[in-house]
Formats: sequence, structure tokens, C-alpha cells
Amino acid sequence: MLERLKELILRQEDLEAQLADPAVYGDSGRLKAVQRELKELTPVAEAAGALEAAVRRREEAELLLRDPEMKELAQEELAAAKAEAERLEEALRILLLPRDPNDGRNVILELRSGVGGEEGALFARSLLRMYTMYAQKRGWRAEILSLSETELGGVKECSVLIEGEAVFSRLKFESGVHRVQRVPETESGGRIHTSAATVAVLPEAEEVDVEIESKDLQIDTFRSSGAGGQHVNKTESAIRITHLPTGLVVECQDERSQYKNKDKAMKVLRSRLYERERERRDAAAASERRSQVGSGDRSERVRTYNFPQGRVTDHRIGLTLYKLEAFLDGSLDEVLDALVTADQTERLKGGGT
Repeated sequence: MLERLKELILRQEDLEAQLADPAVYGDSGRLKAVQRELKELTPVAEAAGALEAAVRRREEAELLLRDPEMKELAQEELAAAKAEAERLEEALRILLLPRDPNDGRNVILELRSGVGGEEGALFARSLLRMYTMYAQKRGWRAEILSLSETELGGVKECSVLIEGEAVFSRLKFESGVHRVQRVPETESGGRIHTSAATVAVLPEAEEVDVEIESKDLQIDTFRSSGAGGQHVNKTESAIRITHLPTGLVVECQDERSQYKNKDKAMKVLRSRLYERERERRDAAAASERRSQVGSGDRSERVRTYNFPQGRVTDHRIGLTLYKLEAFLDGSLDEVLDALVTADQTERLKGGGT
């Protein structure tokens, strides 16, 4: 850990020197990269400084133990300094774990209704509201890129761009199957049904991450329409982009501007291609650790929302909260914090892999 700390402190000094270089300020891309890396290293440097101070306090208290008149006070100070040093060492171990390079990115969150027909689509609508409200609580910005609705206002599928501070690091464990148990609004007999929706959390890809050649794209335009044929657009502003090498298809029809729809569709396509490559790399690393909180596979059941009991259960960590209403209103942090902690604990056990 000490060797890794020395490396990071030297790197921080190097980055600070780069910030003083006029050539760096003249290159906005390089400046942004330096500032981003420096921001990531700051918590490590602060924790290292605090640990150094706690170790000094511990050593001073050990010296004071030799003085009979100061012994009682020194014992109290020694116990406090030891506890503080242990806490900071643990915090540093977590900070020094290899970072997911995508943690600082924005995300494109995709929702699709699963089993349960209309009820699954209505549940997907509830999840869309939940994530939108969570974004608001975090001070993030959520923008719907594409939305396909049912007659009753449910969500067949939806893509949302969520922008803010380290969005992917908070939402990456949301990928998977979300199951709901409740009496459907469409059910007259009062029976509890089980339905589902799938969530995919993709790190937003930038143009430099994925090279897309125009010859690989088939772009079609068509007239957009809302659920049940409402809000029909008389101009062909809706866009369908097919990536020919992979067969991926993205549609966007929410804007009246063809240009805006194309721009949004390209964001989604770029991120899907980036995610596909990321999954390929992960699969190639056969020895890669499978985290306690799951693989993020969209076929994996991650959570159940039980309305009759007012509970939400995360199956990966065995956590149940009887706060369903608050959870669906965007109060996700208690579960997300537990998922992050479980992941860190598992990686610490595995030696940081």
C-alpha cells in the first residue's frame, strides 16, 4: 500500500506541475483530462495526509506513556489515535482499489417492459419516474432520448441520458431484471400478479471512444407518432439508425427536429457499441472476479418490489427495506450504498482485483 501511495503522490505532483504549464492551458482536451485525474487523486492525498497525522499522534502518545503523570491522558490519546489510524488505513485501502474507468461517466439508462404485458409496461413507467426523481435528488440532469409508450401510458422501452457527478459509479449495479408483485390496475379480481422490467445502465460513450464510419450506417426517416397514434408528426422527423456491421437499431422520434433526433439516436448507438466492446473485453478475461453484487447481466434478477408488503428486496446482498413508497420516490441511496460497500468488501477479499 505504501508503494502505491508513493506512486500516486508523485503522480499528483506531476499533474500539479502540468497545470502550471501554459501549453496545457492551450489544449482544452488535455487540460480537462489533467483536471479530472487530479480531482480523482485528491481524496487519496487527503486521506494519506490524515493518516500520517494520526500516526504521529499515536507515536507522541506512546512517548507520553513513559511519563507517570501523563500516563492516563496518554492512554486515552493513544486509543483515539490508534482507532483513527485504523479507520484511515481501511479508507485508504478502499481508495486504492483499482477504479472502474467508467465510474466518472454519465450514463444512458435503458428500460424495457418484460413479462406481464401492460402491467410490466406500467411498472417500467414507475421505474422511469423513480430514476428521474433520484437524479433530481442528486442534482443530476435527466433527459429522455427515446420513449415508446403503451395505450395506458406504460413504457414499452425508453432511453434516458443522466448527466452529473460520477453517475455510472452510483447506477452501474442497477442493470438486470426488476420484478414487481402487486395487484395490477387492470386486474378486477384483486389477485397479485408478478411482472418485470429490465434495466440496462450503459456508460455514455464519447466520440473518441467509438469510431463509427458513415458507410456503416443506414439512416431512415419516418413520421413519428405517440401511443395509439396520437401526436402524429406530419413531417418525417423521426430517425431510425441501423449499424450494419452489428445489426444494432436505434430509433428516436421525441423531438420535432430531425437533426436533434439523429443526435440523440447517435448517443444511444455509440454507448451501445461501447458497452458491447466492454462486455467482450470482460468476457475475454476469464479469470475476472465475479462480484458479490452480480455481473450486471440484464437477465439476472436483481430486485423485487412487493406492494402488498410495502417492501423492496435486493437479492444480490439479501437486503430488504420496508420503505417501498419512499424508494419509488427516488430514495435509493440506502440500497446503492450497501451495493457499493458489498462490491468494495468483495474486492478487498480478492486482493483488489
